[in-house]
Amino acid sequence: MPLTFAKPGVQNLITAIGGKTEVRQFLENLGFVSGSEVTVISESGGNVIVSIKGSRVAISRSMANKIQICSA
Repeated sequence: MPLTFAKPGVQNLITAIGGKTEVRQFLENLGFVSGSEVTVISESGGNVIVSIKGSRVAISRSMANKIQICSA
């Protein structure tokens, strides 16, 4: 399921990253890679704030839709 469907505070595992090559590379540079754990902190103004690899990152809802997750 896409990251946008994740419940805040619940830890999830990234299973795949979709989108064009540039988008995937951008997300990988932020730490979004298959096998990483990610937790949604909150959603605000169309952005999703997540915790990944010890950092908080804000990404757009459209970017979050490209990240596929499963429950950890």
